[in-house]
Amino acid sequence: MRPVDDLDARILLALDADPRATTVALADRLGLARNTVQARLKRLEESGLLREHSRRVAPAALGYPLTALITMSISQRVGQPTQEAILRIPEVVELLVTTGDGDLLARVVARDTTDLHRITNLLLEAPGVVRSNTTIVLQEVQPFSVRSLLRRHAGD
Repeated sequence: MRPVDDLDARILLALDADPRATTVALADRLGLARNTVQARLKRLEESGLLREHSRRVAPAALGYPLTALITMSISQRVGQPTQEAILRIPEVVELLVTTGDGDLLARVVARDTTDLHRITNLLLEAPGVVRSNTTIVLQEVQPFSVRSLLRRHAGD
């Protein structure tokens, strides 16, 4: 992945402030040529740096108001099949490989605690999952955001 320079960061901040802004509007706001903004955005998209728009959808709006973090210990011989099985569970919205007490950390969403129990059982049925530990999120104080990092990178 190509590193983001200060101009990329400025473009990303402007896009973050107004996600529906056209390339022309972004160029005007930043005092740049439209072709420059368009080329930079295309390069950022092609490099995988810009994530999908579905990250902006609140799971609660889809009927999943409960969020939990589930740490799993897995058999080290099964790794990839375990991850693939877990990712087939639609309520798993994020999966991270970790160090420490657990090997995987899943962010899951659920309709309620009964639904969370069902999802936890599905995770435990994945090949190689030995045990899990669930933490229910009571309040999301700071959603995932790199805005402050972009500001620093842009020199703001």
